[in-house]
Formats: sequence, C-alpha cells, structure tokens
Amino acid sequence: MNREQISIANIITEKDYPEVIDRQMEAYKVTVATGTSEYSGTNNFVYVTLIGEHGESERTMLDKLGPDLCCGAVDEYEVKSSVPLGSIWLVRLEKRHLWVEDNWFCLYVKVKTPDGTSLTFPCYRWFVGDMDIELREGTAKRMLDDTVPELLAHRRRELQERKQTYRWQAWKPRIPKCIDAKSEEDLPQDSRFDNEKTSDFEGSLQYAMLELSLKKLVINFGKSWSDLEDFRRIFWKLRSPVAEYVMEHWKEDCFFGYQFLNGSNPRMIECCYHLPDNFPVTEDMVQATLGPKTNLYKEMKLKQTPGQNNPIFLPSDPELAWVLAKTWVRHAEFQIFQLLSHLLRTHLVVEVFCVATLRQLPAVHPVYKLLAPHLRYTLEINTRGRTQLISEDGIFKKVVSTGGTGLLLVTQREYQKLTFKSLSPTFDFKARGVTRLKNYFYREDCTMLWNTIHSFVSGIVTLYYSSDKEVIEDQELQSWINEVVNEGFVDTPNFGLSSDLKDRKELITLLTTVIFTCSVQHAATNNGQIPLGQYPEEYFTEASAKAEIKKFQEELKEIEEFIVERHGNSELKYLYLRPSQIDNSIAI
Repeated sequence: MNREQISIANIITEKDYPEVIDRQMEAYKVTVATGTSEYSGTNNFVYVTLIGEHGESERTMLDKLGPDLCCGAVDEYEVKSSVPLGSIWLVRLEKRHLWVEDNWFCLYVKVKTPDGTSLTFPCYRWFVGDMDIELREGTAKRMLDDTVPELLAHRRRELQERKQTYRWQAWKPRIPKCIDAKSEEDLPQDSRFDNEKTSDFEGSLQYAMLELSLKKLVINFGKSWSDLEDFRRIFWKLRSPVAEYVMEHWKEDCFFGYQFLNGSNPRMIECCYHLPDNFPVTEDMVQATLGPKTNLYKEMKLKQTPGQNNPIFLPSDPELAWVLAKTWVRHAEFQIFQLLSHLLRTHLVVEVFCVATLRQLPAVHPVYKLLAPHLRYTLEINTRGRTQLISEDGIFKKVVSTGGTGLLLVTQREYQKLTFKSLSPTFDFKARGVTRLKNYFYREDCTMLWNTIHSFVSGIVTLYYSSDKEVIEDQELQSWINEVVNEGFVDTPNFGLSSDLKDRKELITLLTTVIFTCSVQHAATNNGQIPLGQYPEEYFTEASAKAEIKKFQEELKEIEEFIVERHGNSELKYLYLRPSQIDNSIAI
C-alpha cells in the first residue's frame, strides 16, 4: 500500500462507507421463539445482547419487517458485535414498554455463531413489566462444572432472586410447609396456570357448581325418593364406561370389595393376619353368607367399641341396612382418600420439593432440568386448594362430614406418622403385605411404572454424576436436600429422610420417588393433562439426555400397550395408570 492509499484508509468513517465497517463486524444469527399459549406474544420493545468471553454484542432491538414476537412465532434476527465474542456465556433479554404493558412468554433463544456453531438457550419464562433475564446455554451444569467467575456469579444471582420470590410459610401447624402466598394472585407469573389452563379450571369449577345447584333443585323440588334407583336423578350425566358400570353395580358386594383393590384409593387395603380383639365376629354369625373359600375379612362394623349399640352388620341383614353400612364405610373412606392419599401424600409432599427446587437449584442444574416438568402448576393448584377447598369456609367443609376443622385434625395425625419410605411403592406393597394379592392391577401398574421411571432417572443421574463423591461435593444439591428436610418437613418426626445425600443410589431413589409421586401416585387418585414422559419444554439440550428421554418414552409406550391389552373384553378395566392418562405433574 502506498502513502496515498494509507492516507485515504485513515479517513474512512462509518458515515461515509458503512459497508466497509459492516465487513469488520461479527454477525450472529439469533432465533427467538415465543410461547404458543394464549397471550404469549407481546407488542412491547424487546432487546437482546450476547455476552461472551471477549465482550458483549450490540444491544439489538428485536425488530424486523412485519410483526415480531407474536404468539407461536419463531423470529430470526441478526446481532452484530465489534469483536469476536468467543464462547457465548449468556443471552440477555430485556423487555420495555412504551405506553401499554404487554407480558411476553419466551420459549428459547438460539444463536448461530459466525463459525456455524449452534447454541440453544432455554427460557420458558414470563417477562412481566420492564424486566431483564440472562439465559444460560442449555447444557446442564453442576456448580463444580462452572469455572468461569461470571457464570458462578450468575448462579448466585439467580438463586438470590428466587429466594426473595419463593418463600416458605407454615400454613397450619404439624403439616408440610408450603409456598408463602395468600392466593394464587400472589404467585409469580412463572408459577401460574397459563391462560388456557386457567380458563379450563375456572370453567370446570363453575360448571360443577352449576350442576350441583341444579341437582339440589331436583332434590328439593322434585318428588321424594322412593327407591335407591332414584340416585340416577342426580347422576344423569354419566361420562364414561366406568361411571356406567358403577351405576349398574354399586350395590353389589363384589364391586364394593373390588374398589378397595383398584378404585380411587387403592392404598387402604392391607393383609390382616388375625382378627382384632375388638371385632367380635364368630363363624356362626356369618356362615350363611360365606362361600366355601372366603373368610371373615369381608365383614364390617362401623364403630370400634363392641356392645349392644354398636352392632355387626352382615349381608344377611335387611337390604337397606346392609347398603347403608357399606355406604357409611365408603363415605368415611372417601374422606381418608381425599385428605390423606390425595392431598397429603401427593399435593403437600410434592410442594415441599417444588419450593426447595426453586430456591436452591439454578435452572442450569441437571436436577432442576429433570424435575421442572414434574413440578409445573403445583404451586397454583395447591394455593387454590388452600383457599377454595380446605379452608375453614371452603368447599370441603360444605360437602363432607369432617368439615373444616376435622379435615385438618385428620391430616395432622397422619402427617406425624408419614414416612419417606412409604412413598415408594416397592416398600409400601411389602409393608401392607399385598405383594401376592391377585388382580391387584394398581400394584402391577405401579411396579412397572416405578421401574421405568427409576431406569430413566438412573440414566440421567449417571450422565451428570460419575461417582458418589460428585454427589457429596455438589453444594447446591446438598443445600436442596437440607432445605427439603429441615424446612419443608421440619414438623415430621418419623419422615426418615436424611438431610444430606451420600451417593448416587440415594439420589436416584429420591428423584424417582419425587417423580413417581408427582405423576403415577397422583394419577391413581386424580388425572391431569400432559402425559407422563412428554416434555414440550425442552430443558435438556444435550443429545445424551435426549436419548434417555426417548428411551423413557418408548418404555412408557410398551406399558401403555400392555395395560390396554391386559383386560381384553372385560367390562370393568383398570386404566387409570395408562401412561397417556398420567400427568407429568400435579396440576389438578
């Protein structure tokens, strides 16, 4: 280059020759995905900045020809940097409003570097108001895996913010602690139902209350009941083959017993090795109604103190007396089912793990990524339950005999006896002596699903923890389990869960129990919306983790086919634990 050419080069400016300056800028292709649920899009200003080991890119407004960041949109942009950024550590997203606030739900951001490397930064967060969020690249990282000070600082900032947002409270004494929220309105938007879920939940509740009011009118102003078949008048809308079967067979003793095996509360039944002393039934009393191979365990009484005023009810009694006795037992069992099997052993137990996970594990942690889909919506459904169902003036007080104070007393008594081991089906079946009980489909299905979940969790844990020593040295993981035990379950004297994790086996068992309780155990008492093993939100981005998920899904498909084929043409089928009917999380 001669002297004249050098002089010309020295006076080139961006204003005069922008195309020359552009050639010196590093260009990154950025893809931004907006959520698909209603109202996920935004018309507010959104900016993106790439943060790398050698600096930051330009702060770039996400603005292209045509609409941006609409519901379900996947938009592409170009972000420039004056220097090569090297490894991209973080993606900073900023949302600002001008006149009208418009929330935005971001699914993920993808970055393609100048050398062709593609990186995914999962988000799955709501931007409410003017706010900034810095996203980590999707590869799961334990604290030990991070050596860059900026990334370690990011982990700390994230958890500090979460601890301010998600706080513990003791809603009532001697039950598990929960999220500090007086109503669902107090919850962060990230823990709320999406708009479709809210509309569906509240619409279903309003429909149920309307239906109940109409039935009340029929009962109050219709003709008096003259026959048990008049129950059809208040159950006029049967919605499933099971409901139809129940209506046809509900008075039969065989079906009454079947419900303890494979009904909505299949954990009550246990082996009785001898008749209790306060159950004074003799062979002569029931011989006329016993078959040649049956025994006294099918008999019942309603009170525990023998005497003239507490009779033994038998199938040989007048029909209405026998039906009334069975109805009384079923009514009592319904309350145990709702309060203990459903509320305590799934909803309240899982909420402890949910709050601890949000407070102690950053989004990049592999255990957070594993559990997040199984904790979705739990905080809102539980908060609604405390305010609408089990509060002192809630629905439960109006429709069941335990009322508002009684239900708390029953729950507190059971909580004091609750053990972590009993949440595992393998231990539970042995403890109840039902491992060889015939036609116990609940046990069969739980065992298959437990083994499949255990295999899936083992695969994920093995990917990120190569030794027991790595489990012990994971400070975030140890803080998590410590908070679960010493904060969430602090009032449980017999829970039996250690406040530290000593090896991979303990971690695998714990995580399997949590996921099983969130999904399978809850589905045995209620059902949900997103099938087990289906992960529309991809927290794991690594091929190895995705391979474990695919294997998990294939095994669940095999279980589904087995359950469907097992019953053949049987009129009554146990299908509650088909994987397609098991929700990932407690959301209902």
